[in-house]
Amino acid sequence: MPNIGYVAMALALALALYATVVSVIGARRRIPELVTSSRNAAFGVTGFLTLAVIIIEYLLITGHYQTKYVFEVSNRAAPLFYRVTALWGGQDGSLLFWAWLMSIFSALVLLKKWGSMRVMMPYVIAVTQITVAFFVMLVVFVANPFEQLDFFPPDGSGLNPLLRHFGMVIHPPVLYIGFVSFVIPYAFAVAALITKQTSDLWIRTTRRWSLVGWLFLSLGILLGGWWAYDVLGWGGYWGWDPVENASFIPWLVATPFLHSVMMQENRGMLKRWNMALIILTFALVIEGTFLTRSGVISSVHTFAQSAIGPLFLSFIAIMFAASLYLFVSRWEILKSENELDSLISRESVFLLNNLIFLGIGVVVWWGTHFPLFSEALLGEKIVVGPPFFEQTTAPLWAIVIILMGVAPLIPWRRASLQKLWSTLAGPLIAGVATAAALYLIAGIQLPGALLGFGLCGFTLAATLNEYWRGVRARHSARGESYPTALWRLVGRNHRRYGGYLIHIGVILLAIGVVGSRSYQVETQQNLAIGDSMNITSPIVGSYDITYHGLREGDSPDDRLITEAVLSVEFNGQPAGSLIPVR
Repeated sequence: MPNIGYVAMALALALALYATVVSVIGARRRIPELVTSSRNAAFGVTGFLTLAVIIIEYLLITGHYQTKYVFEVSNRAAPLFYRVTALWGGQDGSLLFWAWLMSIFSALVLLKKWGSMRVMMPYVIAVTQITVAFFVMLVVFVANPFEQLDFFPPDGSGLNPLLRHFGMVIHPPVLYIGFVSFVIPYAFAVAALITKQTSDLWIRTTRRWSLVGWLFLSLGILLGGWWAYDVLGWGGYWGWDPVENASFIPWLVATPFLHSVMMQENRGMLKRWNMALIILTFALVIEGTFLTRSGVISSVHTFAQSAIGPLFLSFIAIMFAASLYLFVSRWEILKSENELDSLISRESVFLLNNLIFLGIGVVVWWGTHFPLFSEALLGEKIVVGPPFFEQTTAPLWAIVIILMGVAPLIPWRRASLQKLWSTLAGPLIAGVATAAALYLIAGIQLPGALLGFGLCGFTLAATLNEYWRGVRARHSARGESYPTALWRLVGRNHRRYGGYLIHIGVILLAIGVVGSRSYQVETQQNLAIGDSMNITSPIVGSYDITYHGLREGDSPDDRLITEAVLSVEFNGQPAGSLIPVR
């Protein structure tokens, strides 16, 4: 059975390489039969990788511990759920999973867009299949999940205890879907460059792929934060860990891309910018996978150092260099159809928003990679901690929040200062009122917290006002009830009001970040049985925590666990108990 799985991967690699080469030859020589053959080969890649995944899952479920990967990530005591999800619990399986997802997404594109995108499709096949081929090459030659041990162990080592958490079980596949989804718009962008398609056709064709990629990447980051908060004991949900940042950096580039494509669709502007952003997003997606898999930067998330690091760097360099060559060679034909009409316009705000996001991305990228640069130049790894990231990015995030409130209120092309002021007056009053109320009623006195909450109040008011204006207009013009007007308003313009809904979610997240960063109380103290400690928050109140001892036992998946028993009083009244587990 393992041999069949390995052969399936090898055949998938052969077909992916065949599809890559034949699709380009068919397009260049205008031989439709070759292009069709490459398409069929891409379907074959999906089929063989699906077979390989089914086989490795069978080995995990049945406990074939002579297979080295099964031995390393599973054991007899593991529940069925953890055996199935162990596919992405180690490096070899996760690389196979990545390749499998990429092959599925490629096949879906070929099924849906084959008839309408015949000119670009051969090059889309080439880009997606060379990406699949790279990952399949890794599992065939370097990280083979079907490798066999030379003995028959009676049981496996079991999954890393840190990964036995529901958030970590669903975090990798969600994040991988986000990563893989962005390969599709990148492939169409490269195809557009090769075929000299300078319109927004590639953007409109891949809009949903971009949105799906952004959504799943966002969910993956949030799930990773949940896992970190629940398992790692960082005292928070975000520690600026290198691998956390590796998924966050592509998000920081993909987010401005989603905004700037609207300028190309509406005004024919920023064609070069959008091409550059999607190329950079693809490179950062692959580099994020590299940081996780290679172990070049120390992290609780990373796998051990392996030989795949240089291969990843080579692939990134080749793909980026090829993309850059195409981008530069098509520079003139990517010229914008319109210029910026006024600094007071939605285009200006979008552009500033893009620059701020990229600024944050540069800061996070530099801080994440600084240990590598310091080791190369100074011979010593110097790690950049959370204070660097927080102090450098906080002002930039404040500007982002402001722009989120301003952008929807400014029209395209140009707006007068008088009109802008009249539009912003209401949200500005709401922001000031929010800060004043928190200061006078809640007793919040930290300037940073008041500013952060005030900005959130401003942007939330501006966003909700956009819904109110649309609902009121429909109610007045058509006599619809307010709930009906809201339902139809959103239903007729999903993109606009769906974007506003995401903005509201981001604002709520920002409120949580400002509150937790400003008023989180951390302390450490050694307690004997019966001893208590006090934690006091100027906003929430006083907590008294009493330690009652330790107890050991077996977990449902046959792990020896240690629990601490703590009772909690809040402002002098019993509030329950805490039982942290290791």
